[in-house]
Amino acid sequence: MKKVVSKQSAGLLKDISIKTPVLIINAGSSSLKFAIFENGSKPVRTLSGNIDRIGSSVATFTLKKINQKRAEQKTISARDHLSALKYLLNRLAEIKETADFVAVGHRVVHGGPQYHEPQRVDDAMLTELQRIRFFDPEHLPAEIALMQFFGKKFPKVPQIACFDTAFHHGIPRVAKLLPIPRRYETKGVQRYGFHGLSYAYLMQELKNLAGTAAANSRVILAHLGNGAGMAAVHAGKSIDTTMAFTPAAGLVMGTRSGDLDPGLVSFLARSENMTPVHFDRMVNHESGLLGISETSSDMRDLLAREMKDIRAAEAIALFCYQVKKQIGAYAAALGGLDTLVFAGGIGEHNQQIRARICEGLDFLGLKLDKAKNAKNAAVISTKASTVKVRVIRTDEELIIARSVGRLLKIDK
Repeated sequence: MKKVVSKQSAGLLKDISIKTPVLIINAGSSSLKFAIFENGSKPVRTLSGNIDRIGSSVATFTLKKINQKRAEQKTISARDHLSALKYLLNRLAEIKETADFVAVGHRVVHGGPQYHEPQRVDDAMLTELQRIRFFDPEHLPAEIALMQFFGKKFPKVPQIACFDTAFHHGIPRVAKLLPIPRRYETKGVQRYGFHGLSYAYLMQELKNLAGTAAANSRVILAHLGNGAGMAAVHAGKSIDTTMAFTPAAGLVMGTRSGDLDPGLVSFLARSENMTPVHFDRMVNHESGLLGISETSSDMRDLLAREMKDIRAAEAIALFCYQVKKQIGAYAAALGGLDTLVFAGGIGEHNQQIRARICEGLDFLGLKLDKAKNAKNAAVISTKASTVKVRVIRTDEELIIARSVGRLLKIDK
C-alpha cells in the first residue's frame, strides 16, 4: 500500500494516490448507514450496511458485501451513535480489505448559512456546527460527535462533510424567506431544505438516463420514505423545496408532522402544559403516519391494515393527498412539468402509493402506465403522457463517495 500526499490548498489534500477503501457514514436520527467504496475517482461500492434502532434496548446490525448473496445480521447494543460506530469499526477491522480506509465521508444534515458545498472537516467547521447545533437537534449533535471521534482516533485520515442543505443553497430569495420578523434572518432563520444529497444524485442519474435536456427541464423530485420531501428543479437548480428551517416541515412523514398551524404551540402549552421540548418530541417522533394511525409509521403496515382500520386508511389518504397537492403547487412554480421522479423507500417500491398520488393529475398531461407501475419499472408513464414519470433508486452514499474522491483527488 502506498500513499503519497502533496501540498495542501484551501485545507484540502490535493493528491492522494491509493488503492484502499473510503468509508462513508450516513447518520440518521436513530440509524447509521455505512458503505465502503474503492476506486475514488469512479467509486465502486464493495460493502454496505446499516445499524437500526439506535438508542432502543436492541439495535439491529446489517452488513453485506457486494459479492455475497446473504447479508450478515445480528442484534447489538447501541445506546447512541458513538457506541454504534465503535461496533462498526471493530467489525470492519476484522475484514481485511476494509480495515485501512484512507478517508471518511459524512452526510451532515444541516450546514447552516455557512456550508453549502462538500468540505474537509476541521476544527473551525466543528466549532461552527456546534454553534448551530440547535438548528437541527435531531441530527447535528450525533454527527458532530462522530466527526470528533474520527478526528481523535484517526487524526491523519481526512474527513469530508457533505451537507444535505447544499443542493438548495441557491433557491430564489422568495422561496428562502420565512414570513417572520426580519431580525431572525440575521440569526440564520430561513428555508434551507434537506434531502439534498439524494436530490443531487437523482439529478445526475436523470441526466445519465435521459440526457442533458431532460435534466435541464421542469422537474419535480419526490423523495418519499420515513422522511419525505419534494423539490422543484429548473435548469438543474432547486427553486423550492418542502422542508424548511428544519426537516420537520413540509409533507406528513413517518413520525414527523410536516407543516402545522403555529398556533398549536400556544394552544398545547396552555391546554396540555406542553413544553418546547415536549412539542419538539411530538412533531418529530410521535406525529405523521404514526400519530394519525396510532399503530405504525411504516407505510407497508398501514396498507396491510387499511381495509379494517380507518385510522390507517386516513393516514395513507393524507400522505397521498399532500404529495399530490405539492405536485400541483410545484408545477405552478415551474410553469409546467416535464419530469416527475419518485425515490426513497416508498417512492421506489410502493406502486399503490405512486398510483394514488398520480390519480387525477391528467390535467398536467400525466398518464400512468398501470402495468409498468406495478413492475416498478424505470419509466412508469405511458407513451402518450407529456410528463415523464420515473422511478430512480437514490444513493446518498455514492454521491458522498464521489465528492470525497473529487475533493481529495483519490485515484485507483
